[in-house]
Amino acid sequence: MEKEKSQGRKSQTGSRNYTPRQKEVVDATQEFVRLRLAEEASGHDWWHIYRVRNNAMAIAAAEDVHLYVVELAALLHDIADWKFHGGDMTKGPAVARQWLESQAVEEEVIAHVCEIIATVSFKGAGVKTPMRTKEGMVVQDGDRLDAIGAIGIARTFAYGGHKGRPMHNPESKPELHKSFGEYKNSNGATVNHFYEKLLLLKDRMNTEAARRIAERRHAYMEQFLQQFYAEWEGLD
Repeated sequence: MEKEKSQGRKSQTGSRNYTPRQKEVVDATQEFVRLRLAEEASGHDWWHIYRVRNNAMAIAAAEDVHLYVVELAALLHDIADWKFHGGDMTKGPAVARQWLESQAVEEEVIAHVCEIIATVSFKGAGVKTPMRTKEGMVVQDGDRLDAIGAIGIARTFAYGGHKGRPMHNPESKPELHKSFGEYKNSNGATVNHFYEKLLLLKDRMNTEAARRIAERRHAYMEQFLQQFYAEWEGLD
């Protein structure tokens, strides 16, 4: 039993320690997600998943976590994002569960992965989103790192364009949403999203490794906004 629990955990060198079956499941899951999200154009595509998985696995190298759970949750965390399913937070976990059950994954792993998917998302400036497990913390950090810095800037404008939102409206002020309902129904200009979410993430990282990376990416966003406003007024 103890041997079973240790499978999929990191080794002393931080590398994957998967069984052949676990590796098959990870490889199949990667292909499933890649094909499903290949044509997505809002910044929630396969390459977002790829980066989040890489972020999470790098962070996990310094943590005592179950890497198999981390990798599966990172791969599946946006398989059916609520933003594209009418705000339905249950869709993602349901699709992930159906897939993992089709791969005969153990119920303990499925439940843990689905819990992470259900709770990982940012839900508004005034909404706390703590993760129950260290695995969840690592995946959440990996996802949030991809929402800031140069990639975060690009993804924000890609999503804004996808939703038909203006880049910037000086007469429209950011809102620090107090509930998930307010947040998911917001429809402000893209630049507002920096203040409503992106610039808040640095102080909401769970792990030391993510905090270090977030500091650099946060500073880059601040520099971008300074330049953006200067060019907006024709001053630079």
